[in-house]
Amino acid sequence: MDITKSNEDLISNLREKNEMAFAGGGEARVAKHRQGGRLTARERLDVLLDPGSFVELDRFMTHRCNNFEMEKNKFLGDGVITGYGRINGKTVYVYSQDFTVFGGSLSGTQAKKICKIQEMAIKNGAPIIGLNDSGGARIQEGVEALGGYADIFLRNTMASGTVPQISAIMGPCAGGAVYSPSITDFIFMVKDSSYMFVTGPDVIKTVTHEEVTKEELGGAQTHSTKSGVSHFACEDDKHCLLMIRELLNFLPSNNLDESPVLPTTDKRDRIVEELNEIVPPNPKKPYDIKEIINHIVDEGYFLEIHQSYAQNIVVGFGRFNGQSVGIVANQPQILAGCLNIEASIKAARFVRFCDAFNIPLITLVDVPGFLPGTDQEWNGIITHGAKLLYAYAEATVPKITLITRKAYGGAYDVMASKHLRADINMAYPTAEIAVMGPEGAVNIIFRNEIKNADDPEAERARLTADYQEKFANPYRAAELGYVDEVIEPSMTRVRIIQALEMLRNKRDQMPPKRHGNIPL
Repeated sequence: MDITKSNEDLISNLREKNEMAFAGGGEARVAKHRQGGRLTARERLDVLLDPGSFVELDRFMTHRCNNFEMEKNKFLGDGVITGYGRINGKTVYVYSQDFTVFGGSLSGTQAKKICKIQEMAIKNGAPIIGLNDSGGARIQEGVEALGGYADIFLRNTMASGTVPQISAIMGPCAGGAVYSPSITDFIFMVKDSSYMFVTGPDVIKTVTHEEVTKEELGGAQTHSTKSGVSHFACEDDKHCLLMIRELLNFLPSNNLDESPVLPTTDKRDRIVEELNEIVPPNPKKPYDIKEIINHIVDEGYFLEIHQSYAQNIVVGFGRFNGQSVGIVANQPQILAGCLNIEASIKAARFVRFCDAFNIPLITLVDVPGFLPGTDQEWNGIITHGAKLLYAYAEATVPKITLITRKAYGGAYDVMASKHLRADINMAYPTAEIAVMGPEGAVNIIFRNEIKNADDPEAERARLTADYQEKFANPYRAAELGYVDEVIEPSMTRVRIIQALEMLRNKRDQMPPKRHGNIPL
C-alpha cells in the first residue's frame, strides 16, 4: 500500500474500481444489450431481490488467461455478478451472467465465483438462483473453462434435494452450459430472447441437413410445450424475475425446513357447494380438473408448473389454510386424463421435488389408464410410468388422495393409492375404481353369455348396468379400507385441511440405503 496516500485517496480509488465493475462491458455493449427490452445483469438482480438487500461477492476478480492476448482485455468481475440477498425476506444466493463481458462466456474465474456461492448456499441452507445469459465456454481458456462447468455441475448435484435450485434462461444457453440448469429444480425461459440447445442450428444443418432457427430449436415456446425442459415461459425479463419471486413463496429454504405457512383470509371450514355439480354423472363427459383445484385452494390461487407441457396431467402449488402444498391432478379434458410418457415424467419429477422439501402432496385422480399405442410402448411407457409409481411409493411427506371419478387398472395403483403408502384416501360418490371400465369388463367376463343371447346388445347393456352398480363405484374399495372416506364434493376443502392438520407431525422413512435405483 502506498503510505503517501490518504484515506480519502484510498476510498476514492475503491469507488473508481466499483464504478468500473458496475460498467460491465462498457456503454456501447450495454446499449446494444438493452435492445428489445432486455435488462442488464445488475438490473435483473434489482428486480429479483428485495430492495437494498443484495451483497456482492468477488466483484474485483478477473480472468487469468494469457493466451490470444487475453491479458490485455480484462473486466472486473469477469462477466458474472455473484452474491446473496433476500426475496420476500428470505435469504437467497444468486449469480447473474453479464452478456456484455465476453458474451457472458464461462471462464475458470467465473466458475470459481459461481461455485463459491453454491457452496455457501448448501452450508447455510438457502436457495440458489442462477440468471443465465452466456455464449458458452470461453474458447480462449480451453479445458479450464470446460473444467469450470464440471465444477458447477458437481455442486448442482450436491445441492439437489438440499436447497431449491432455480435457473432463469435470459439469453443464450448452449452446449455444456445447458446441463447446470437441467439439474436444477425449475427452469424459467423468456419468450423470443432466450434459447437452450446442446448443438446449434449451424451444426445441425452440417450434420443432418435440417434447417431450423434458434427459436424453433430451443426457444421458450419449444421447451415449454414440446420438450418439457422449461417449466415457465415468460413474456419478458421482468415477468420472469417476478415469477421466480412468486414461486419462492411456496418453497422452504432447505430440506430441513417445513413447507411455508402464510397468512390467509380464506376460511378453513369453507364449504363449496359448486363442487357438487362439477364432475358429470356421465363418465364419458370431460370436465376441467382445474375448476376443482381453484375452488378448494386458498383464495382460489393455484401456481401451475409446466402449464403447456403434458397437459393431460396438472401439477403446481397451492395453499390450504395458509400451508403450501403440491397438487397433482389428472386432466379429463386432455386425452381423457390418461397417463402417457410425458405426463408420467412431469408428475414424477414434481412429486420427488415436493418430497425432498417437505411439501405435502394432494393428488386428484380421474384416470382411465395408461395411453395405449405402439408409440407409447416402443418409447418406454413401462419404464416412464414406473417413474411416477416409484416417486409416490418413495415419498414420505403427507400424501392425501381424492378420486373424483375414474381410477382404472394400473393407473389406480400409480396415482398415490393406499397401497403406495398414501395417508388419507378419499373418493367422491362419482368415483369408479376397477380393473377397467364397465363396457370392457363385461365384454371379457360375459363374452359367451352375450354371444349366445337372443338379443346380444340388450344383454350387454343389462350386464354393463349390473357391473357398474356392483363395481364402478367407490364402495367396494371403501369396504376393503383402500378408501378411507366417501365424501360429498362440497366438503373437499374442509376434509383436506383436516387431514393436513392431522398429518402435521407425520414421520415415515425408507429403509437405510445409499439410494434407490429409480427406473431412469
